Amino acid sequence: MSVRNPARERLGRGELALGIGLHHARTVDIAAAMASSGLDFLFIDLEHGTMPLDTAVQISLAALTAGISPIVRVPAGEYALATRALDGGALGITVPHVDTAEEARAVVDHLKYPPLGHRSAAGGMPFFGFRAVPIGQAMQTMNAETLIVVMLETPKAIANADAIAAVPGVDILLIGTNDLMIEMGLPGEFAHAEVAGAYQTVIAACRRHGKWPGMGGVYTDDLMVKYAAMGMRMIIAGNDRAILMDGAARRARLLRGDR
Repeated sequence: MSVRNPARERLGRGELALGIGLHHARTVDIAAAMASSGLDFLFIDLEHGTMPLDTAVQISLAALTAGISPIVRVPAGEYALATRALDGGALGITVPHVDTAEEARAVVDHLKYPPLGHRSAAGGMPFFGFRAVPIGQAMQTMNAETLIVVMLETPKAIANADAIAAVPGVDILLIGTNDLMIEMGLPGEFAHAEVAGAYQTVIAACRRHGKWPGMGGVYTDDLMVKYAAMGMRMIIAGNDRAILMDGAARRARLLRGDR
């Protein structure tokens, strides 16, 4: 019973898993386009923006076929939304604003099947072509393949990184850099030494506990390369709006002779 999670496969080989945040894309062709661009996951955002669950599920189904991992971010505490996204085709859930190990354990409890958690079982799962499969095997397979991503976005979360990384069932500690910098009183200072220190703390905690560190919000070339070299492994490399606007602006400057 084989289920492919390309992002997890990359991480398992010690490679970078690269993704794009989806805030505005609303059609399923984005999955094949981003897979062809060399990316490993779609970061489908239901926390910010107006994308409905049905659209997120349709894109997730297309991603399964295209060979790119659909990972859905839900608002904090919205576990019913998260499990519906998983039942519909997501291969991972990102939960924002996780500050403590207790909160991380609650995430796992809601999003993993027994014995790791208490997620309710659904039949006819898209990962198996909607075929009827033995429920025990299906739950074991999806527990192994589903990525549970918790976001660390406050100094408190960074201080608790080791305890959070120690929670069984958590796969990735993803730093939400923008919110973290705001909480630190350093809005927009992506290169600040305290930000790099927070990255080092999370990377070290992940190494101690066999988890993967990730980052979002950092989109300048030099800093992305720097933090990847430090040990970041799951990287949101941009978002649909910013990449589209950047490409359009560069083309406009070229044709107007304003280079």
